Amino acid sequence: MHLSGRIAIALAVLLGATSAHAHGAIFSGDAAHAPIWLSQAVFVVAWFAYPFGAARKRPSFGRRLAFHGAMLVAGLALFGPFDDWAESSSALHMVQHMLLMVVVAPLLVVARPLPQWRALLGPSSDVVWRPLLQLGRRPGTCALLHAAAIWIWHAPGPYMAAVVHTGLHVLEHLSFLLTGWLFWWSVLQAGRSGAPAAAMALLFTATHTGMLGALLTFASTPLYWRESRELWDQQMAGLVMWVPGGFIYLGVAAWAGLRWLERDVPAEAVRSPSRHP
Repeated sequence: MHLSGRIAIALAVLLGATSAHAHGAIFSGDAAHAPIWLSQAVFVVAWFAYPFGAARKRPSFGRRLAFHGAMLVAGLALFGPFDDWAESSSALHMVQHMLLMVVVAPLLVVARPLPQWRALLGPSSDVVWRPLLQLGRRPGTCALLHAAAIWIWHAPGPYMAAVVHTGLHVLEHLSFLLTGWLFWWSVLQAGRSGAPAAAMALLFTATHTGMLGALLTFASTPLYWRESRELWDQQMAGLVMWVPGGFIYLGVAAWAGLRWLERDVPAEAVRSPSRHP
């Protein structure tokens, strides 16, 4: 096995052990923590299995690096001390969300780990991947699904329910990651012909996340009072969504627009220059 595979397995086991320690109630018979245990198990198995699939279906070095980077960021954000700190800070909780949506999700799109997992699971797993990949051909639809997940879970009622109930908390993070992956797949794999649709989906996402960030920043009272009663903490959460997220979405939208505008450049470049007498 490659050195990167050994490192990935070691990190997966280390993060799993760290998260188990941080959420020690999982092993104390508390059934309320079962969703956390299940999510940790799925995470470790997915990371642990990737090097074995990569031995059969070899990805490029860049894709390996993107995958391990995505899993490392996800593990640090979701499990262990950071998750505990986020329980009492809206700003850190928002950092968690943004890491999933604008770091982990696009890195997984770049990594394309499905062939490696499929090499282990076999063609029977296509029943899961195929509908998702078909949906990923529609940037507008994927952007709407991602927007629905963001706005529903950041409404005060669902947000606080996810803070209190472990199962809903896991479902919240899963919906951000899944819809985020679909969104980024649809815009990054659109190709030049689909660049206008991708750019519009990115602009739409930048606009509505900016609106939500502004609402949290300028709200006069804490909306997530069970998590944090400090207004400044909520304002910081709004700025985390509004500013860094907006720059990322607008930057990729500009890239998609440039791809569309430059689609005829190669044809122009090969034309012979006119000769003047």
